[in-house]
Amino acid sequence: MTSLSCAAALSTVPSQNSRVLFSPFRASNFPQLFHSRSCVAGVKCSYAEAGIKKDVNVGTIDVVADVKTERIVVLGGSGFVGSAICKAAVSKGIEVISLSRSGRPSYTDSWVDQVTWVTGDVFYANWEEVLNGATAVVSTLGGFGSEEQMQRINGEANVVAVNAAKEFGIPKFILISVHDYNLPSFLLTSGYFTGKRKAESEVLSKYPMSGVVFRPGFIYGKRKVDGYEIPLDLIGEPLERFLLATENFTKPLNSLPASDLLLAPPVSVYDVAFAVVNAVIDDDYFGIFTIEQIREAAAALKA
Repeated sequence: MTSLSCAAALSTVPSQNSRVLFSPFRASNFPQLFHSRSCVAGVKCSYAEAGIKKDVNVGTIDVVADVKTERIVVLGGSGFVGSAICKAAVSKGIEVISLSRSGRPSYTDSWVDQVTWVTGDVFYANWEEVLNGATAVVSTLGGFGSEEQMQRINGEANVVAVNAAKEFGIPKFILISVHDYNLPSFLLTSGYFTGKRKAESEVLSKYPMSGVVFRPGFIYGKRKVDGYEIPLDLIGEPLERFLLATENFTKPLNSLPASDLLLAPPVSVYDVAFAVVNAVIDDDYFGIFTIEQIREAAAALKA
């Protein structure tokens, strides 16, 4: 009777010069974005036949595999939505860099110390420094003002960011856009909406299989402005619950022009944030996400 038993010991040793043998999804196109780990396996076998036992040391086997670690750049990371995204990403162990004109926020929450805060303007950013090693860019850029200002911040700024990310080989771009509220086309010609749609088009054309566009409506949460906290959730949360509870009754009204100004449910800033984090870590997420799909993506991560 013959038997063979083996025991293996496995250890991982970081290696910067190791050769890539196994890669995660699409990593072959972006090898510089992933950290290699060299795995050394020692195998010892015992071979027994007719009562004779002999130990055989086979030696070590060097195996090199890539372990994907996420590193995201959040544009506008010190803002209302951007800071929620930074906080959610940090909670999931993701390395976060924020680029914004205001830099580090003034409040002292514990997660703030875990973010790298870069002060700068998208139009004049040192992209090579900001994007170094990033696996995704998340843009929360947007705002109101004159037609020219809205075109610039909602549209042109995001276009600049998308092209920079593409040039430096960042594999994923996520844009926070806006729901159209079922408005008539002539009301969607303002700089706010045309700028957002221009940005969307750039993301989806440059990143057809990995670009993500979120279209939330009213986003609620506790918004901090000049040292004051505005509790938007006092309005948004009960309104969201009411509209979700009555949506079966209001659906026939959805086809009416501008109906979503009243019927589109608000969404929590943390649902937006966790939906973004889910899109960062899941390569199956791409395309345009509606309000309902944003909520579903957040729930999938929190489940």
